Amino acid sequence: MAIKLVSVSPVQEELISRAIALGDRYTKTLGLLTPPAYEKAAEDGGLLTAVEAGEVLGYALFGLPKRSARIRLAHLCVAEEQRGRGLARRLVEGIKERYPQRLGVKAKCRRDYNLSGMWRSLGFVPDGEIRGRGRDGEILDGWWLDLGHPDLFTEMESDALLVVTVDHGVFADLRGITDTADAEESRALEAGWMADLIELAYTPQLVHQIRDLTDTSERQHQRAALSSLRKLSPDLAAVDERCRQLLQAATRAIPDLAVDAELRLHLQYVAETSCAGLQVLATRDPMLSRLADVAWEVARVRVVSPATVTLHVDELRQAQVYRPADLMGTEFRSGEVTPGAEEELVAFFHQSGDDDSSAFAERLRSLNGDAIAWRRELLRDSQGRPVALYAWALDGRTLVVPVLRTASHSLEATLARQLLFRVKQLGRDCGAEIIRIADPHPSEPAKSAARDDGFFPHNGELTALLVNVCGTAAEVEAVAGRLARGLTVDTAELQAGMSAEVAAVVERVWWPAKIIDSDLPSFLVPIKPRWSTELFNVPATLIPRSDVLGISREHVYYRSSGRRGESVPARLLWYVSEGNSPGEGQMVVGSSRLDEVLVDTPDTLFSAFEHLGVYGRVEVQEAADASGRAMALRFSDTEIFPKPVTLRRLTSLRKELGLPLSLISLSKISNELFQTVYQEGHRTT
Repeated sequence: MAIKLVSVSPVQEELISRAIALGDRYTKTLGLLTPPAYEKAAEDGGLLTAVEAGEVLGYALFGLPKRSARIRLAHLCVAEEQRGRGLARRLVEGIKERYPQRLGVKAKCRRDYNLSGMWRSLGFVPDGEIRGRGRDGEILDGWWLDLGHPDLFTEMESDALLVVTVDHGVFADLRGITDTADAEESRALEAGWMADLIELAYTPQLVHQIRDLTDTSERQHQRAALSSLRKLSPDLAAVDERCRQLLQAATRAIPDLAVDAELRLHLQYVAETSCAGLQVLATRDPMLSRLADVAWEVARVRVVSPATVTLHVDELRQAQVYRPADLMGTEFRSGEVTPGAEEELVAFFHQSGDDDSSAFAERLRSLNGDAIAWRRELLRDSQGRPVALYAWALDGRTLVVPVLRTASHSLEATLARQLLFRVKQLGRDCGAEIIRIADPHPSEPAKSAARDDGFFPHNGELTALLVNVCGTAAEVEAVAGRLARGLTVDTAELQAGMSAEVAAVVERVWWPAKIIDSDLPSFLVPIKPRWSTELFNVPATLIPRSDVLGISREHVYYRSSGRRGESVPARLLWYVSEGNSPGEGQMVVGSSRLDEVLVDTPDTLFSAFEHLGVYGRVEVQEAADASGRAMALRFSDTEIFPKPVTLRRLTSLRKELGLPLSLISLSKISNELFQTVYQEGHRTT
């Protein structure tokens, strides 16, 4: 019989079981994956099998991250007795055929397996190396298979680390001399494909538990193995206070809970994780799992199993790295750096190399007396501590940023992302076409955020193009090409009809570009004034609301679960659907990028997106329909129109184009109508 490639769905349980059995034959080379990982891959469209006469001869298991246009290949497995038949190539080709809109396929493989010839024969090219975190500290080669999209955008995707603290049980699974029951679940955290996705860390409580081990050889072995994990040293006073809060909440939430030394030990792990600024604690301990709700409510720590980490690493990573909910309702304030205050700032912002404290202070002072009218802006938190600092000025059509720093803070990654978008917004508002970050030593979170936002190294600086065009691929490329030639750098060729995924990457990298003749769809979303005020401050609330960093870059909006053709990625137009009187307040107020659509129970959605803020559990439950399910729309990079498009004007534009339009519920609109409304909202005359 002919070999067939089958994209396995969750209901094809027999194929899933056969793939698991095949993978289990080669765990020494593939690394551990538990059965739920295969089931989750099938659910997400990431399990492709080569089948002959009902037998699974090989399979590819891969991830399709929602926040990345890459494919992450975890397993490429062919039964030993079937090798030489070209199955690996067919599986890779099958992935390419099914997901041509993705930028490429990323894989990692141990160097000592000597499989570079195989990867090259499949079309992969070397893509760096990292050291694995297994017991032998193996070297992992990175491999990249490009799917033929513009090279400019392949480097704009990054896999930021998710830092996970582990309790002693998980640590013993990973590093203990004696094998523990069910340790395979924990050891999956160190599978090769996870190496640059997560980093494991430990807190003082784990060290105390190792000290208390009575077996001398085991104790010494585990103590030596601590060096392979990141060490965390949270403030002791803060930990004590957090433990007190957790204990109070736990005894209220679980009346039959025994308040003893074991309970305090578990709460110590949660408190230390929280006070170290992290959000994920991995454990297989039933007592710690029982405290999961309390840990999240009080300390914003997700107590999860190792299997949950491996299955949901993308969601957990995003929740930890980017937490705009923590900015909502806070008292961050922005102001100019006053002359003479430069020395005060030195202690808060990192310097390195030749950028010592005196040089940094002098550079700040020089931006005060220069002939150029530099704006030096400082962001402080509710305690008045400096948390972000940037300076800027317009030089012709270039926005120059000589200082861009974030201070060590639990929200540093969030602030960095907000700050980069703020800089881009400033550039667009000033008519700039290029942004140059000329700070020789920007903070690491700022550099990471800049890379994700399309900044590229150029003459020792980080540079980005601002392509302020809402038009065809040719029109966008013409402007981008002109700007790139002025910098003597190459740019990519864009084609009409490019995939939605690639178009979304282009629009993020060259923001605020919009490519109308791509496959990226557009939707109109009616929203009630209450939620448009909460999310966008439109209509404006009477209570002052901080707009220090503009709108949070990422939010979630809930509605009933009925599908109306939603797909991701996409563009959204926000239509405020109600007013105090007919026609009043009904207007399109802005646009966003749609990143994810998820339909599930309110509790599941709330748990997944609580870090994005605004909605409480009750409000999510109210959005559910008779089926008991709701829809979450996760969106980002919202632009509020300087000139809202009224209902009357919207109707007129729609009639001029001869296009249909529904204002009752979320509806798909033509890209032509999106372009017309978007340009109307940004008209200055």
